Amino acid sequence: MDNLTHSLIGAVLGQAGLKRKTGLAMPALIIAANLPDIDAGCVIYGIESLSMRRGITHGPIALLVLPMLLAAGLWWFDRWQQKRGKRPAGRLPLHFGWLLGLCVLGMLTHLLFDWFNNYGIRLLEPFSSQWFYGDTLFIIDPWIIALLGAGIWLSLRRERHSRSDWRKPALSALFGIVAYVVVNIGISMEAVSEARRTVPQATVATANPVPLVIWKREVLVRTGQMYGSYSSLPFMALKGTLPPRPLGISDPRIAQWSKHDPAAKAFLFWSRMPVAELHADRIILRDQRFMNPLTADQFSVTLRPKK
Repeated sequence: MDNLTHSLIGAVLGQAGLKRKTGLAMPALIIAANLPDIDAGCVIYGIESLSMRRGITHGPIALLVLPMLLAAGLWWFDRWQQKRGKRPAGRLPLHFGWLLGLCVLGMLTHLLFDWFNNYGIRLLEPFSSQWFYGDTLFIIDPWIIALLGAGIWLSLRRERHSRSDWRKPALSALFGIVAYVVVNIGISMEAVSEARRTVPQATVATANPVPLVIWKREVLVRTGQMYGSYSSLPFMALKGTLPPRPLGISDPRIAQWSKHDPAAKAFLFWSRMPVAELHADRIILRDQRFMNPLTADQFSVTLRPKK
């Protein structure tokens, strides 16, 4: 998910009461909820970064090491402020066990919500490079942002007025997010089931969440050497037909030309649903999940023979 959503998840957990467990609990939750994205710097490599993101910093070794480093850093920061006489008087005493636990929790929320979308996450890196996909939420979900933001704002407002029920809005937002995710899982599962009933010859059927319209899915279907998509609404027949689009990915030139093209190799490693647009002098590789004209160029590689 986007980093605003990750930050809001960490903040709502704090406002649900966890920020009272130790000093610097809120920074621990918010920073940890974004911590795996320290791999974002690899975007300087362009299309090759597709194979670098959501890998080792999202895997089990990172889950062990990064929260420990963050907790130790926050502990040092608190001691540094204390020595300089600048530690805020209202800050709670630090409890390292709670601080570490909150760092782990924040990082776990990041991995979970990254898994919910269709970009993918390599949860087992470096032991396995397998991608995992939730196909549940669009990568930027304004409804989640609005719900979390409202819960945090109401909770802070009540806290400022010294109300004893200041945690309730944040807790309500958390329960709302859980219900929202469960409903979206059901919508995606129903869309895939309907696609397999409609196209029994489908070898692959995937529900692609779409922005804003949470009850709608773009269902991507592959049958043998063809691919296409349908529009899906809950408990309704799929709309659209499977167009005669060849996958093209079995063209032998792809394996030959990509040997000397790092961007193509990275793309093929990352791509879950690759397709190829074949021409005599070039091949354009795309991913069926990201064919929208607004974003297609960010998820494509043009292959040419080595001169």
